[in-house]
Amino acid sequence: MSSQVPARRALALAALVMTATLGACAQETPPVAAPPPPAPIPSVSLSPKLIEQASAYRAYVDRAARISPAFTDGASVAQGLRVGEAYEPDQLLRGAIAYGAVVALQDSGFRDGVRIYAKDPDQRRQVAYEIMKDPAYVIGISGSAGAAGLVVNALGGDGQKLFDDGKAVKQAAYDVQHFAWSKADVPGRDARLAMAKQLSATPLEGSTDITAKLQQAVTGAERLVLPANSAAPPYTPLVVRSMAVAALAALGYADDTSLEQVMPLTAEPNSAECLNMSKLNLYQCLAVAKPHYEDVFCLGQHVLKDTGACLLRGVGAADPEPPVFDTPRVTPVSTGASPKRSHGRKHRD
Repeated sequence: MSSQVPARRALALAALVMTATLGACAQETPPVAAPPPPAPIPSVSLSPKLIEQASAYRAYVDRAARISPAFTDGASVAQGLRVGEAYEPDQLLRGAIAYGAVVALQDSGFRDGVRIYAKDPDQRRQVAYEIMKDPAYVIGISGSAGAAGLVVNALGGDGQKLFDDGKAVKQAAYDVQHFAWSKADVPGRDARLAMAKQLSATPLEGSTDITAKLQQAVTGAERLVLPANSAAPPYTPLVVRSMAVAALAALGYADDTSLEQVMPLTAEPNSAECLNMSKLNLYQCLAVAKPHYEDVFCLGQHVLKDTGACLLRGVGAADPEPPVFDTPRVTPVSTGASPKRSHGRKHRD
């Protein structure tokens, strides 16, 4: 019996030591932390500054396309000129691309195709970098053909509206010659030319309702109603850059914090040159125009038709007519013969 007591005590002591050791280990080992939740997917967003540019573009096109060729006096001609010439070329181009971006986001296939890359932060950042480095990268994204079709139709449709209105206004330069007021010289011709240059350097402003509508279209709260059909590549730089800005918006990289990297995408040299040439032709036309009907010609040709043609060429539409680089004069209609123009270089009407 006496020999068994120490053995039992030894076993009990060992058990106590083991229990204490396990308890200490349990206290020293921290609980396993749950993995952090995945980073939230950024929402589709476009900087308010870009939406304002798009709104200004939309407002200008809507106003200019409503210029009526039914002129009744010199004052109505002057008003038409003030409305039509009131855009700064570089800003109008930025607005066209920003508006094209909003339009591209209306294609659900393209929007979803971009959003796939927004789920992973590293992939989202890499795709945004590639687009900023080369806007044409966006062509490889699923749904790009549908987005391109929307942009071509929207901006091309705007260009066609301006061009067609310009044709009607240009024809009015001949039609109004049957009225005595049209043959009177424009008063304050130098001031009228200075006004054209001032309005051409003044930033455009959008409207509150258009801005709100475009903002809702970006977030998907309300879609724009647009004619939809896909367009196969190749695409013009104007179309590509519109889609590139849209893709960055869908990735969450087109807000105010990324504006410095996004703004270069809203410049396009070919379209900028076309719009600036339209303005130069307008100034030259107004500099030599004397009677009111010649101002009507300047408005129809160099404000409306030329600006519309720049938009049409910008999206790759067929050239509506060769560009006009001279400053034609409309000769008065004195007989029943067709009116003619005197000019230094031959071109089509």
